[in-house]
Amino acid sequence: MTLKLKYQNEFNKSYLIDELSEEQQNEYNKFMNKVSSKLRLSKKQNQQVIADFNNALIYYTKNGLSLEKALKRLDPDKLGDFYLEAGNNWYPLDNAATIYPLSMKFGQMPMFRVSAYLTESVVPEILQMALSFTIKRFPSFATTIKAGFFWHYLDSTRMRYQIENERILPCIPINVSGLRAQSFRVLYYKKRISIELFHVLTDGSGAMVFLKSLVAEYLRLMGHKVSSDDGCWDINEESSADEVSNEFAKAELRNGVSGFTGKRAVQMDGKISNIKPCRVLHFEMDGEKLHSVAKKHNVTITNYVLGQMFLAVKAASKTKGEVRIQVPINMRKFNGSKTVRNYAMYFDCDLNIDEIGSLEEILPLIKKQIQEKSSEEEMNRMMSTTIKLVKSLKFVPLGIKKPVASLAYGFLGDQIFTTFLSNLGVIDTPKEMQKLVEKFDFVLGPSDLCRASCGLITYNHKTVLSITKITANSSFEDSLLALFEKDGIAVEVSGSGLYED
Repeated sequence: MTLKLKYQNEFNKSYLIDELSEEQQNEYNKFMNKVSSKLRLSKKQNQQVIADFNNALIYYTKNGLSLEKALKRLDPDKLGDFYLEAGNNWYPLDNAATIYPLSMKFGQMPMFRVSAYLTESVVPEILQMALSFTIKRFPSFATTIKAGFFWHYLDSTRMRYQIENERILPCIPINVSGLRAQSFRVLYYKKRISIELFHVLTDGSGAMVFLKSLVAEYLRLMGHKVSSDDGCWDINEESSADEVSNEFAKAELRNGVSGFTGKRAVQMDGKISNIKPCRVLHFEMDGEKLHSVAKKHNVTITNYVLGQMFLAVKAASKTKGEVRIQVPINMRKFNGSKTVRNYAMYFDCDLNIDEIGSLEEILPLIKKQIQEKSSEEEMNRMMSTTIKLVKSLKFVPLGIKKPVASLAYGFLGDQIFTTFLSNLGVIDTPKEMQKLVEKFDFVLGPSDLCRASCGLITYNHKTVLSITKITANSSFEDSLLALFEKDGIAVEVSGSGLYED
């Protein structure tokens, strides 16, 4: 005999699963009672989590999966004790993150996005479950930013973290002022899963660990076998102190001062849009071809792309002065740190616009600057400067820290940079994911002044250069496209139209 089952939970809210036998009904009730036993959130949020399990079960059974296999796939033990604990942990902001809340303006926040493109359309019911299972593995992400007397800090928050259907502009600010406000969002659109983060949580490398782990769990829930290696964390392992550590606190202080100040840089032409970003473009290239061309010039891919960017900036600017491009450096490469907090420094590569001749002329200059400025010694010196400046503001009350911080950091904001290039390098995933994930991309949040910002990432021999625009003027990307194609690199261009239209 079959029947329609209505599961009555302790909050007297009904959920419907059709056509279950009496034996299946008993199994279902046991399962949902176990789910309920794993939850100690608010009444509303408990109901929402239970509804998430039901929605996933309905999806599975409608698509031919037996109830027995569906219940096993959604094992409530994967929730751990995350939704039972009070969440009493808190995290001081890492030294790189301390400036972000102080530098925020109305309608502007340092944001960025990492995205994975799957071979099949995203199933939101399953992605929601993947997030609910994965977030416990990243305790420093399961936080709300709060203001203390002297500094902002991250406060653990136990709640239902929710996915969103992507309907908004990329990288727009997140409202972090609420009592349980997330500092990140998980979005889906067609075959794309994206994570957008307030930079206070992590840097690009930390975000990629989160994204890969989330996507791996999503694929497992979709029935694929995916191992936990190559930067995909086992979501059922306990988080370690090394993974949430502030590496700046361990640094050995060096003599000298580096970074943070500079003269105004050349800015590209084009009226700044009222809508930021006004456009996001992706240049997809054959990674092996790009590497081959760079090798022919005796430089790395980063050097090569920087060279082409300098040439494109010159074509897109009528002003004289220094063209200065900021390039972040992942400090983990020097000591193998596993932290998913911020752990990057940066250097600036600069050329006077009158010095920018041919690519062959400027690449040796760029290569020399990178070798000198991005060395471990120089990066450690800059990190020491960061630590000293944070310490100098330690006992300044938060209410007056913002203007003091601006003065201490010599902050000229975006005025000292022309543009940005952040290269996350080659992304590794478990081999099972390589046939299920077509590519990744990395989008920087819009700048206040710099007309274009660039993020670079390579996966499965595909390199994607993403350009975030704050002007409709297309001189920069038009020139960059022509320069790549002139060097024999085919470029597939995709992205948005002008949002301001």
